[in-house]
Amino acid sequence: MHENRVEFEVSGNYALFSDPVTRVGGEKCTYQVPTYEALKGILHSVYWKPSLIWVVDAVRVMNPIQMETKGIKPAKYSGGNELAYYTYLKNVRYQVRAHFEWNENRKELNEDWNENKHHNIAKRMITRGGRRDIFLGTRECQGYVEPCDFDGGAGESFYYDIAELAFGFMYHGVTYADEAIREEDRGRMTVRFWRPVMKQGVIQFIRPEDCLDNRPIKDMEMKNFDHHNFSGLSEFIDEEVVD
Repeated sequence: MHENRVEFEVSGNYALFSDPVTRVGGEKCTYQVPTYEALKGILHSVYWKPSLIWVVDAVRVMNPIQMETKGIKPAKYSGGNELAYYTYLKNVRYQVRAHFEWNENRKELNEDWNENKHHNIAKRMITRGGRRDIFLGTRECQGYVEPCDFDGGAGESFYYDIAELAFGFMYHGVTYADEAIREEDRGRMTVRFWRPVMKQGVIQFIRPEDCLDNRPIKDMEMKNFDHHNFSGLSEFIDEEVVD
């Protein structure tokens, strides 16, 4: 087996890993630490293919946890703007360790199960700052990615001298139908919760299928990738219109 682990540092002036409970009335308040789903979303912006699933192993909180509340005027669905208060994390920096696994639900893509290829591309994309823009929880919070040595960062965390710090009941992420492992999650969208504990600045994430507190949201069918809904370069060339 080839090693397919990646390690990177992500930083930004602000972050908003919003607690769903605080969204009532348009207000948003961030969690104190990034969620599993937010870090997985960063990995998707760095590099992603439907044939693989990113698994976040751990995050190290490098900077002190600081918050700042701002008055925001978000657009209303009915038109116009309204005043709301958003509470952000500021001056954030995290080290992340993750790896990818094949999506066993997508047997039609097994010809793309080339571990060396995807691992090398992912590492190059981290070096280049990602394939797409990086956001720290929400679009107004721009993030920046660069490679790091996760083990080499031990001792650099602001919380290294704190043996243990618990954050209570917290959102973990969403299990979609195409990434379901547990039988009860198949054919539906499920929200996961857990109780993270930070030890010496590091949070070790449990796997999505190991989350015991889950809530099904709605039924969902898995999208298949085949010649009926997947366009290649030749199809795009045929669709070109010459004036």
